Amino acid sequence: MSFDLGVWYPHERLSHEEAEDFYARMNEGEIDSPPHPSVDAFYEEQTGDFDHCPWSCTHDRSPGHVIMACVWPKADYVGGLVLRLARKHGLALFDPQSGRVTYPVPEHDSAGRERPWWRFW
Repeated sequence: MSFDLGVWYPHERLSHEEAEDFYARMNEGEIDSPPHPSVDAFYEEQTGDFDHCPWSCTHDRSPGHVIMACVWPKADYVGGLVLRLARKHGLALFDPQSGRVTYPVPEHDSAGRERPWWRFW
C-alpha cells in the first residue's frame, strides 16, 4: 500500500469531485493535463530533495502532470513537502486518499496588485 499524490497546473479550477475524476483518468492514461513549465520545475526540485528515496514506484510523469506514490512511513513528510512545492510552483495538488484538491493561493489580485499577507481572501 502506498500514499499517492498528483499535481498539475490548474488551467481551470475543478471541484473535488471533478479533480478526482481528472486524476483517475490521468492515472489510467485516458487524458493528460496540458503541458506547463511549472510541472517540470516542480519535478526537478521535488526529486532532488530526498536523502533516502521515499517512493514506492516510479512517478507517472508528463509535461502536464506528476503522479507520485510514496511508502506510508514517509507519508506525512512527503505530503508536507509536495504541498509546499506545489504551492511554490503554482500547481494543483490532489490527494486521492481524501478526494480533496488544493489550489495555490494567488500572490496577486486580478488587477496585478500584490495581495497583502495579512488580508484574508
